[in-house]
Amino acid sequence: MNAPLASGRIPVTFDRHPDHYDHWKLAFDGPVATLTLDVAEDRGIAPGYKLKLNSYDLGVDIELHDALNRIRFEHPEVKSVILTSGKSRMFCSGANIYMLGSSTHAWKVNFCKFTNETRNGIEDSSAHSGLKFLAALNGTTAGGGYEVALACDEIAMIDDRSSTVSLPEVPLLGVLPGTGGLTRLVDKRKVRRDLADVFCTTAEGVRADRAKEWKLVDHVAKPQQFGDAAKARALELAELSDRPGGKGVALKPLARKMDDAGYRYSTVEVHLNRAARTATITVAGPEGAQPRTPEEMLALGADWWPLRLARELDDAILMLRHNELEIGLWLFKTRGRADAVLAADAALEQHASHWFVRETIGALRRTLARLDVSSRSMFAIVDQGSCFAGTLAELLFAADRTYMLQLPEEDPGAPHIALSAASFGRYPMVSGATRLEARFCEEREPVEAARQAIGETLDAHDARALGLVTATPDDLDWEDEIRLAIEERASLSPDALTGMEASLRFSGRESMLTRIFGRLTAWQNWIFNRPNAVGEQGALKVYGSGAKAKFNWERV
Repeated sequence: MNAPLASGRIPVTFDRHPDHYDHWKLAFDGPVATLTLDVAEDRGIAPGYKLKLNSYDLGVDIELHDALNRIRFEHPEVKSVILTSGKSRMFCSGANIYMLGSSTHAWKVNFCKFTNETRNGIEDSSAHSGLKFLAALNGTTAGGGYEVALACDEIAMIDDRSSTVSLPEVPLLGVLPGTGGLTRLVDKRKVRRDLADVFCTTAEGVRADRAKEWKLVDHVAKPQQFGDAAKARALELAELSDRPGGKGVALKPLARKMDDAGYRYSTVEVHLNRAARTATITVAGPEGAQPRTPEEMLALGADWWPLRLARELDDAILMLRHNELEIGLWLFKTRGRADAVLAADAALEQHASHWFVRETIGALRRTLARLDVSSRSMFAIVDQGSCFAGTLAELLFAADRTYMLQLPEEDPGAPHIALSAASFGRYPMVSGATRLEARFCEEREPVEAARQAIGETLDAHDARALGLVTATPDDLDWEDEIRLAIEERASLSPDALTGMEASLRFSGRESMLTRIFGRLTAWQNWIFNRPNAVGEQGALKVYGSGAKAKFNWERV
């Protein structure tokens, strides 16, 4: 948590450093990093509960998010990561139940979404960055603890005749495994449906022998051999990695200034208008000559514009999602020179196989994916001074609507947009489709027409003809049309908008991740509002009291 603002509000912040972790220990041994969960039970992110039995809250996952980024950027020598526990006979008991029981609905949902995204990031690094992950379950593993393991490439479990794995949310709490447990069980691990049904309704879980038989884990070992077996398997997984080693890039602290009016970084500025329930997010393009070689990029390190953009925009999105619940409409603007953005894009494309460039592209990909699953309306505003080009054009395609100012051709201040290869595969949505493919419902012709425009400078007429913008008011109508669109959007039901936007943003193909966000998160959102879970006699409320939950038995 941060210091109070002038209003007295205490915002949740998402920047951490290993020197100040409360809950994770990070160690390195050649190509293997070990992340050890050792939760400090009195160091919850909010008061009112203890993080017993290696349970976690948002603060624990914020540290995990930071640690993963440290491994990605600061330690290119690392090829595999072991996730294990520092507690005896307990890997992780999952999300802290008393935290969930005492939290607001919004806190629970945002917590689940952030933990989902952190797990997704583990899988993203395995798929794109050559990092391999092994969960070493050295004790009982329940709920969200098993969900952390499910995000890893492989799971090893101690066979001590007492430790179990379980997803006990349905029988114990009347809720669902909220960070993708159900979906990963069948989509990723291919656990047979009937066995998955038994597993998810058996509160006590299953021990190592049956867990391996049912494909819940990959490896089992007796206590005396477990540590050595996990290390040996991590070294084998490291052999599958193409990460090169060498000197890493330090992730220095973000230069964020914060007050009641918003947040300011070096490349991103967020201005809050609470009366209108809007946030204007202005992204600045790079200035001056852009580095052309990996050596020049490495010399800039965390100050290299694409990485600064990824980190600062990511932080701004998270700050808005968790701290500004009534800000329902995000307005994206850009400022700068399109040619400078395109130069940075060309360097990203040319050196995409270099580890630092690859990790930077990954950071941008994960940041942009946060926009797609954020329960906020998003408009992009293309006005004078804009530089929606290349990577920054993805903000246009992530938006629910785009308004572009139309000025006479001869007007030197007329705004333009420009496409690069970035919009055709570099930053896929969690569905696997590009944002342009999703925009055009995966129809081939308009996507190909847009691809043919790479390298062109598109004015409002061109952009409208290609279907890249929603409306192109002229300078006489511009201010009134934008104002009316914003006022109309802000007047609509936020619940209805969340459902509508989530339905419209992902057309066509599905993936495991769209099922997690589209099905599981939506169901969890509903269940968190129902009395069977959160009513005064609901399962989540009475857990640990000795009382039995009282359910409304209607099936709806």
